[in-house]
Amino acid sequence: MRAVSSQLGAPRRTGTGPLKRVFVGRAISSNKAEHQLLPKFLALPVFSSDPLSSNAYATEEMMLVLVAAGAGALTLRLPIALAIAALLAIVVTSYRQTVRAYPAGGGSYIVARENLGTMPGLIAAAAILTDYVLTVAVSITAGTTAIASVDPEALVHLRVPIAIGLVALVTLANLRGVKEAGSLFAIPTYGFVLMIAITLVTGFVECLGGCPVAETADLPLDVEHTLSLFLIARAFSSGATALTGVEAIADGVPAFRRPQAKNAATTLAVMGAMSIAMFLGITALSQLLHVRITEDIAHELPVLAQIGDTVFGGGFMFLMLQVFTAGILVLAANTAFQDFPRLASILARDRFMPSQFRNRGDRLVFSNGVVVLAGLASLLIWVFDANLTRLIQLYVVGVFTAFTLSQAGMVRRWLRTREDKWQRSAVINGIGAATTGVVLVVVTITKFAKGAWIVIVAMPFIVLFFWAVHRHYEHVALALKARRLTGHDVATGTFLLLVPDLGPATRDAVAYLRAVRPETLTALYIGPSESFERVSADWHDVAPRMGELALLEGADRHLVRAVRRHVRSMPRHERDRFLTVVIPELLPRNSVWQFVRHREEFLLKTALLFEPRVVVTDIPVHPSADRAGRLSERALEPERNVVLVPVSAVHDPTVRAVIYGRSLKPTEMEALYLVTDPDEVPAVIDGWHERQLDVPLVLVDAPFRDYGPPLLEEIRAHTSRGDTIVTVVLPELVPRHWWESLLHNQTALFFKRALLFEPGVVVTSVPFHLAAPEVGAPDAAPVAESDDSGGPP
Repeated sequence: MRAVSSQLGAPRRTGTGPLKRVFVGRAISSNKAEHQLLPKFLALPVFSSDPLSSNAYATEEMMLVLVAAGAGALTLRLPIALAIAALLAIVVTSYRQTVRAYPAGGGSYIVARENLGTMPGLIAAAAILTDYVLTVAVSITAGTTAIASVDPEALVHLRVPIAIGLVALVTLANLRGVKEAGSLFAIPTYGFVLMIAITLVTGFVECLGGCPVAETADLPLDVEHTLSLFLIARAFSSGATALTGVEAIADGVPAFRRPQAKNAATTLAVMGAMSIAMFLGITALSQLLHVRITEDIAHELPVLAQIGDTVFGGGFMFLMLQVFTAGILVLAANTAFQDFPRLASILARDRFMPSQFRNRGDRLVFSNGVVVLAGLASLLIWVFDANLTRLIQLYVVGVFTAFTLSQAGMVRRWLRTREDKWQRSAVINGIGAATTGVVLVVVTITKFAKGAWIVIVAMPFIVLFFWAVHRHYEHVALALKARRLTGHDVATGTFLLLVPDLGPATRDAVAYLRAVRPETLTALYIGPSESFERVSADWHDVAPRMGELALLEGADRHLVRAVRRHVRSMPRHERDRFLTVVIPELLPRNSVWQFVRHREEFLLKTALLFEPRVVVTDIPVHPSADRAGRLSERALEPERNVVLVPVSAVHDPTVRAVIYGRSLKPTEMEALYLVTDPDEVPAVIDGWHERQLDVPLVLVDAPFRDYGPPLLEEIRAHTSRGDTIVTVVLPELVPRHWWESLLHNQTALFFKRALLFEPGVVVTSVPFHLAAPEVGAPDAAPVAESDDSGGPP
């Protein structure tokens, strides 16, 4: 057992290209994660931009419902706003309890799953993930509407491309890292709060001497509905958009500086106070200024814009209000960009979402979640034509579903744990659960026909997706727990060499086989049949003492079909754990585009991975300016035969790869564990000893989460010694269905690509099948708990 600290002292060695560095920035080492935690003054714009920005349109959405009953109904805007403000205070107080009880984050999902059960937890997760997607779509659309209001005639028809462009900008900002995004968004967020404060103070001061009147004060309003309790409930549910994003801080507690729970609770309180003050102030001032609104006017001059225009009389201050409003509405999407990836990573950790969502990018953010969120939000914006009123109808159902389940879960927790002052805490969360539950019913009834049915129908399918993913990972985990293989197992096998010609690639393959000294070898000619006699006559000069060269019928017409037919016809003895197919491959250039022109070899390697007990060894030869000491310049076996086995965890696929590696009779052999999270190292070391593996386990530091450079550094440490061939043995997971491949990281494929053009390296794939058990096969169990397809996770 030894540890290796990679000499990648600077991110330039991590494989990040120049263009990526310009847009995303230099990679950040994992040990710098603590420095990315947010102080409260940056956490507020990062996690509270959504609830703060909701005040820009919550009053307007409430008024758009009330105007259907005529101008008289608008007098109810302030009483309804007071009720919404009270609800917001209850929810904020309840979530402060949640933050203290669950400092590890996870919000509604964790609370509901731990206290109410897995299904309620998954429903909460589906609801909140849906809410985050809608947050981006609604916030960006609202910001686009504010931008379009500057010049409605020129910009109103460009809303969709403007909105999608803004999604791309916010996505790019978030890919640069949490702390950098917080610094970027701080100015628009605090600027918006300041401009709202100036607008409200100026407006109320002007009203001391008689309130100015908005231009829309005399706007005729058609009475479409009588004022009813149902209409008031609809207005309340529309105004309740002011509560969106409140749960974000509870989801993102781990992003705060220590003490995390205390800082998160304080930030939540500040956010709640700001939101309530702004929402009530905007609503009250809209009533004092006699602001009216219709659907047509809302697209050109929203309520907040009317208030600013009336208070400031146009001019510079009005323009600044519009600029900061547009800024906060666009950047409000940042709240979702912070929490959607974080929640997705928690679900992936619990095996309810694909494991790729656990991966951190160069800037220590869950970049896969960021990109997926951007794609889903852009799709919604395009489908709904960047129409805020249509999108807003989908919005609140998910929010209050998560609120209700979270608060109910907290009540259950207090009743179970009976911690200090549990009665008071249970009452607070109980009021929150009851209130948000009632609002959920109201919102569902009032918004169902307006579009909320889409979210309600979608959530069960999202939950079914969670269960399908979980069922797959549970099936994978069974094999790892079977513990069928140990270091005492011994491998034997047969080698099958495919000979297309007697060129450099075949000569390299012959030299490699001399190094591994197989017990049984069959050489098959797969080139043009008319050249077989000539190649066969020269075969013994190239490969003495390797037996006769046999012709594989039909290989020149359909290579994959012929090889598979022959492989399946070969006898399988119980002791022959492996059938190794050696494929010499001449690569005309150092580019992956060569696979387009030479598809057959690629398809053959892929097809053989699905054959039981078949190992695929690829021996590439490619152009190189410096070929000194490489295999193709000699027919003799190399002096040193080194085997390296990258591992992600200690399980049957790993042990099987190690057993195979030993069968190659190496002069030196090591297993490489690329360390991205030091906390995982003890479990790997313990598992290595439990499986009684006598192969040295090398811990290689991979601080930038890019496995290529550290692996290449280890390989080159061996190949630089001279006459050496390095065989990289990859344990590779082979799923039963093609779509299951999407649930794994495909690290083995990444390694194959990274090593394909590396001189002196042979890549061998040892597949582990997720198929039905085979009699006498070492991979008979359904496979592995690893979230990977081989190599590090």
